[in-house]
Amino acid sequence: MNALTRRALLGTGAAVALASPALAFPERTLRIISGFPPGGLNDVVSRAMAQVLTPILGQNVVVENRAGAGGSVGATAAVRATPDGHTLWMGIVDTQAILPTAMRALPYDPDRDFAPISLVSNVPFAYITGPSQPSIRDFPALIAAARARPGVITFASWGVASTSHLAMERVIRQQGVEMLHVPFTGQAPAMQAIIAGQVDCMALPAGGAEGSFRAGMLRVVAVAAKQRVPLYPDAPTILQLGGTLDAGLWKAIYAPARTPAPVIARLNQAVHEAMRQPSFIEVLRLQGAVPEASTPEQLATLQRNERQAWGDVVRATGAFLE
Repeated sequence: MNALTRRALLGTGAAVALASPALAFPERTLRIISGFPPGGLNDVVSRAMAQVLTPILGQNVVVENRAGAGGSVGATAAVRATPDGHTLWMGIVDTQAILPTAMRALPYDPDRDFAPISLVSNVPFAYITGPSQPSIRDFPALIAAARARPGVITFASWGVASTSHLAMERVIRQQGVEMLHVPFTGQAPAMQAIIAGQVDCMALPAGGAEGSFRAGMLRVVAVAAKQRVPLYPDAPTILQLGGTLDAGLWKAIYAPARTPAPVIARLNQAVHEAMRQPSFIEVLRLQGAVPEASTPEQLATLQRNERQAWGDVVRATGAFLE
């Protein structure tokens, strides 16, 4: 088998002990498993990544959709794949940090069963209000209304223990107020309820609100990000408003556990190169996302920290899934 080149290994910026004999990689088509249906945000980013990775790795990279159970069906398929680097997993905050607490019988453990490769992107959460409460025109007014009428102000989500649910619960807990959760079966029906004035507010990935925001059908009152989001330059961050929440819908590339270290190093290098491609950056921009690269070690640390933070909210609210 041909050895990985020294130049390729050094390009990762990480010291890797090269086993002897070295592995030839890649040898055939790679697949990226997405745990969600075609057409959604995870699928769009996965396909954009596959397209730019193909010439970088010199092998075809395809996307395989394994939807179901909040992404856990796809995650389970990924961890059961041969750990040779030819099967990758596009994980998100839900599958890597929320489900381990929310789903009592989860058939995988993100820390034990996956080998981190790199963080890929992050989409800050936007907090929106609709026409149901005309006087609520900014974030302080939303919190004031919730404080004045505990349990009366309603918020939508696309399901119990979803990121949209828990991103709002994190704000509610930080602000010490009470709101009524109204779960829907997806982002689209939840948005329709906001626009129709049936529900008062919602947290969702920033890009998901842009069209309705520009059409004047809803307001973006805050974003959970380190700095303001270009899509909504007038919307302050939660940090600017005195809160402590900086949360987003992040995505990251993983391989099954026990994938050889030189293969992880090569994939990390390739993913970082892919993230610099203008076509990939443009796909992220249209989704309200930004590219965020990392080392495998940094991704492992992020995953552990996020698992604790989101898990605390799941336990505090009882948002468990059977």
